[in-house]
Amino acid sequence: MSLPIILDCDPGTDDALALFLALGSPELNVLAVTVAGGNVGLDRTLPNALALVGLTGAAVPVFAGADRPLLGAFTSETAVHGNDGLGGVVLPPGGVAEAEHAADAIRRILRTATQPVVLVGIGPATNIALALATEPAILANVAQIVLMAGAWGEGNATPAAEFNALSDPEALAIVLRCGRPVVLATLEIAAQALCTASHLAAWRASGNGRCLTAACDIQGSVPFSRRLGGTGAALYDPVALAWLVQPSLFETRPASVEVDLGPGPSRGRTIVDRWGRTGAPANATVLERIDAAGFFALLTERFNWLP
Repeated sequence: MSLPIILDCDPGTDDALALFLALGSPELNVLAVTVAGGNVGLDRTLPNALALVGLTGAAVPVFAGADRPLLGAFTSETAVHGNDGLGGVVLPPGGVAEAEHAADAIRRILRTATQPVVLVGIGPATNIALALATEPAILANVAQIVLMAGAWGEGNATPAAEFNALSDPEALAIVLRCGRPVVLATLEIAAQALCTASHLAAWRASGNGRCLTAACDIQGSVPFSRRLGGTGAALYDPVALAWLVQPSLFETRPASVEVDLGPGPSRGRTIVDRWGRTGAPANATVLERIDAAGFFALLTERFNWLP
């Protein structure tokens, strides 16, 4: 039986590949795609999500959500994702978003679910936090929460913070404290799965479907990471989806995780106690190691299963 999930995202180049992996994997039943402003503004992430879902041909409803964090101002990341969020790659327009707000849709789906649902967050955690904070009873129908967020060490948005965590640290803190199992795909796990020029060439040689072509074009627009040595680009969001599709690719560790909510230079930092030094109980499972070859084989297979 496939695993029911709600995929909350902010497309975003790596979100695009994560959406393709989710919608190309029979292990997952994507009940809804919910969208926030993040990598770029909601005015771009929403049409991007609609276009990406439309390209796959999947009949999955898409819901617009938060266009800003719970507190503070919205900040995008156009240097990586381009002004349009997809690196300038133009896709056919998708369908029309549902009228319901993303947080309302998450609450409704969980309230009426006949089996526990996995919440997957690969953008700022605002939509998920809004849903859980305003109707805590729905937590009974949450199987687990999988987030691409945080870092053990240095950040990528600031020296201290990873981009999704910094975009809405209060929302991330709400989710980490909700009491349901949380799995974190951090910067470090994605750094073990750099998409290089060789990987892109292998993808292009593996087929010619429209989704595979779009994935290659979108990923080909992403600059290689100076922070990671300039040899490739980390596939942050697809790693989080791969955990659900093929967990055997990973080694994990339980940890206590907190978020710095202060106003200073450490705001958004995730304090990941991997060694139990604080004595605080673990509130998350941290993905520590990934079989990179297996991960890229999975992506190649699933992109080629899509039209």
